[in-house]
Amino acid sequence: MKPYRPTITLKNLASLAPSKPSSSLQDVQTFIDARSIKTGFDRKTCRSNFMVENFLRKGNMSEARQLFDQMPNRNTVSTNLMISGYIKSGDLLRARQIFDTMLDRTAVSWTILIGAYSQKNQFREAFKLFAEMRRRDTEPDYVTFATLLSGCNDAEVDKELIQVHACLLKLGFEEAEKIFRSLAKRSTVPWTALISGYVQKEFYEEGLNLFNEMHKAGVRPDQATFASILKASANLASLSLGKQLHSFVIRSGFMSNVFSGSALLDMYAKCGSIKDAIRLFQDMPERNIVSWNALISAHAQNGDGEATLDSFEKMVQSGFQPDSVSFLSVLSACSHCGLVQEGLRYFRSMTQIYNRVPKKEHYASMVDMLCRSGRFNQAEKLIADMRFDPDEIMWSSVLNSCRIHKNQELARKAADQLFRMEMLRDAAAYVSMSNIYAAAGQWENVGKVKKAMRERGIRKVPAYSWVEIRHKVHVFSANDMLHPQMEEIRKKIDMFSIQMEKEGYKPDTSCALHDVDEKIKIESLKYHSERLAIAYALMSTSEGSPILVMKNLRACTDCHAAIKVISKIVRREITVRDSSRFHHFKDGICSCGDYW
Repeated sequence: MKPYRPTITLKNLASLAPSKPSSSLQDVQTFIDARSIKTGFDRKTCRSNFMVENFLRKGNMSEARQLFDQMPNRNTVSTNLMISGYIKSGDLLRARQIFDTMLDRTAVSWTILIGAYSQKNQFREAFKLFAEMRRRDTEPDYVTFATLLSGCNDAEVDKELIQVHACLLKLGFEEAEKIFRSLAKRSTVPWTALISGYVQKEFYEEGLNLFNEMHKAGVRPDQATFASILKASANLASLSLGKQLHSFVIRSGFMSNVFSGSALLDMYAKCGSIKDAIRLFQDMPERNIVSWNALISAHAQNGDGEATLDSFEKMVQSGFQPDSVSFLSVLSACSHCGLVQEGLRYFRSMTQIYNRVPKKEHYASMVDMLCRSGRFNQAEKLIADMRFDPDEIMWSSVLNSCRIHKNQELARKAADQLFRMEMLRDAAAYVSMSNIYAAAGQWENVGKVKKAMRERGIRKVPAYSWVEIRHKVHVFSANDMLHPQMEEIRKKIDMFSIQMEKEGYKPDTSCALHDVDEKIKIESLKYHSERLAIAYALMSTSEGSPILVMKNLRACTDCHAAIKVISKIVRREITVRDSSRFHHFKDGICSCGDYW
C-alpha cells in the first residue's frame, strides 16, 4: 500500500503557515522546506511556487515570470499559477501560450482557461477547449460545467451543446440538476443543456416541464431549445402541443432556420400529420442534409416506401451526398414495405457508389428486411458474413419474423442466442418465443419460457394505448375498467362488433395467446387497448374528423383487421402508431398493405 500523502495546494498553504507572522521570507521558506519533507513534495519546487504566488499577489508579473522560467522542476501547480496570473492581468494570449506548453494538464488547468474564455464572452473558444479536454480523456468535474455554462448566452454555440449534453448525462440527472441550480445566472445555454439531457434520456414530460419553467423565468429559447422540445412533443405524439410550439417558433423568429424547420417537420411526421410535414419542407427557404433526412424519415415512418425512395433520389439530384442516416431510413422503408430488391440495391450502393461503410444498424435493417419477406437463408448468410457479432436487435428481428412465418426451427435458434445474452433484460424476445409456442399449442414450452423470465426477474411490458382529446391524454390498457366512461366505451365496441360481423370480419383467435376457452379469447380481443382508445375517440370527436391513436407495442393482426373494418363503417381516417410504424386506415384499407 502506498503511504498516505495529504493534498496540498497553494490555496490551503496559508492554513499550514505559523500562527505568528514571519519576520522574513527566509522563515517562510524554512517552514515550507519542513512541510515539503514531511509531505513528500519537492522542496525547491514548493518553495518556488510559494514565491511565484507571492509575486502574483502583488501584481509583479515580470518577477513571477522570471522565477517561473528559472524553475528546474515545475509541476502543474506552478503552471496553473502562471496561467491564473496572466488571466487576472488581462493577458489571455500569454495564459494560453503557457497552457499549450503543459504536458500534464489536470481538470483544474482546463477549467481555469475555459472560465477565462467564458468571462471574455469568447464562448465558442470555451466550447472548443472543452471538446479538446474530452478528446484528451480528461474528465470534467462539477466546477468545469458550472464555469462553462455560467453566463454563456451566445446562440452560436448551440451545436457545441451536444458535447455538454453527453457529459452531463454521464454525471447523472441529480448532478446535472445540481450544477444547473448552482448557476448564479441561467442563460439560454444551461437551460437548453438540461432540457436536451432529459429529452435524450426519453424523459419527455420532465423536459417539457423544464421548458415551461424556462419560459416563466423569462429566458428566451433558441433554435437548439426548440429542436429538443419539439423532439419531446414528437415522441409524446402531442400534435396540439406541437402546433403551439410551431407558433412559438414563428413568434421567436426561427422559422427561417433550417434546423428549427427540420425539427418541426420531424414533429409533424411523428404525430402522423405527414401532409403538414411535406408542406413544411416545401416552404423551407433553405434545405440541407438534415432537412432532407427529416423528409425521407417522415415518409419511411409513415410506410410510404415509394415516396421514401423518391425523396432520396431527389436529394441526390439536388447535390447532397446521402449519409448513414439517409440510408438507414431508406433500408427501414424497404423492410417495412417489402421492397427487398430495392433494399438490396441501396445496401450495395452504400459501398459501391457512395463509399459509405455500413454500420451495425444498417445490417440490422437488412436482416429485418430479409426475415420479414421469409428469406431466412439469405438473412443467416448475411449474419455469418458481416464483421459484427449479431446483437439483441438482430436476433429479435429474426425471432419476430419466425413468429409471422411460423419457422419454429430458426425461432429456437434465435431464442437460444438471445437467452445466452446475460445482459438481455428486454421482455420482447421472451414474449415472442412464448407466443410462438402458444400459437402452436405447446403450452408446456410456454411455461418454460415464463419460468426463465421469472428466474431472471424480467416482466412483460404491459400493452397500452393513448389518445389526445381536447388537450388531455387518455390512456387505456387491455380489458381496462378504470376510465370513467368505460361502460359507454364497451357499449360502443359491442355495437361495432355487430356491424363488423355484417362486413365479414371474423376474430383471429390465434392472437389471444392464452390457454382458455374460444369464447373467452374472442371476448378478450374485443377490448384490446387500441380498440378502447379508438372507441373513446369516436365518441368524443366530431363526425368525419381524423383520429390518431398511439400504442407502445406492435399491434396484433386481429386488431389490424378489426380497425380496417371500423374505418370503413365510420368513414373516418384512423391512424395508429405502434412500436413498429404508422398505420393509416381509411375505407377498409391500411397504408401498410397488411405488411408490417
